[in-house]
Amino acid sequence: MWYKSSMDVEQLRYPVGRFMEVVPLTAAGRAAAIEQLAALPAHARAAVAGLSDTQLDTPYRPDGWTVRQVVHHLADSHMNAFIRIKLALTEENPTIKPYDENAWATLPDTRLPVHGSLGILKGVHERWTTTCSSLTEEQWAHTFLHPEHGRVMSLEYHVQMYAWHCVHHVAHITRLRMREGW
Repeated sequence: MWYKSSMDVEQLRYPVGRFMEVVPLTAAGRAAAIEQLAALPAHARAAVAGLSDTQLDTPYRPDGWTVRQVVHHLADSHMNAFIRIKLALTEENPTIKPYDENAWATLPDTRLPVHGSLGILKGVHERWTTTCSSLTEEQWAHTFLHPEHGRVMSLEYHVQMYAWHCVHHVAHITRLRMREGW
């Protein structure tokens, strides 16, 4: 077994800890979040470099997604996240469309090689970081309604949550590699 207690499972599930919002988010905090977004494509590519199909099809924790599913999830999630930013910048507090990430992780495309999703991440993150780097103070306060969470989210919240999301999922892969000696 990979784990001995519920604390170990929590560590496997949240290897960098749970997301903690910083309020208020300073300009330096925004810049750091944008840097995390910019770094994700290279970090994800490095995290899976040299892995065999068997290794890519290994779950990062008991009852967790495989490494392959994590990479495809990053592409799915970050495409949605970028669209949400564009909606918030062009509409007044739009209601975004949630999606069932666990159901998406079981669709046939999540069995494809990871290079396609790594390419998506490169393109989406280039556009995402360019957009975020150009936002004014007023634009950072733009919001959208997330009906699944029942709350209005600002772009400031959104960018820091996704900066954490980048580190969170790369750590799933890199910590699995360390545990397995890959």
